Amino acid sequence: MATAKKVPAKKAAPAKKAAAAPAAKKVAAKRAPNAAFLKPLTPSPALAAIIGADPLPRTEVTKKVWEYIKKHDLQDAANRRNINADAKLKVIFMKDQVTMFELTKLVSVQLS
Repeated sequence: MATAKKVPAKKAAPAKKAAAAPAAKKVAAKRAPNAAFLKPLTPSPALAAIIGADPLPRTEVTKKVWEYIKKHDLQDAANRRNINADAKLKVIFMKDQVTMFELTKLVSVQLS
C-alpha cells in the first residue's frame, strides 16, 4: 500500500510591516529642560558690554554673543569655525582668535 505524501498547508501571508508600523509607533515623552541652563546668571562687566547687564540664562547668553559676532562680522572668512576677537571680545577671550567650540567655555567663566 502506497503511503500518501502530506501536502503542506498554505501558510497565511505575513502581515504587512507598513500596516503594523503606525500601530506600533510610540509617542516619545517630552524631555524636561535642565534647570541649570535656565538659571539667570549675572555677566561680568566685560561680558555686560556685549550682552547687557541683566541676568540671563546660559542659553540666552550664548545666543546674544553669537548675535554680536554675526552683527560685527567676526567669523573668520577662511574658516567659519574661528572667531576673530575685536577689542570687546579680546578682554573675554584673552587671545586674538578662538574656535566656536571654545566660545561657551570662555564665556561661562564670565558668568556668576
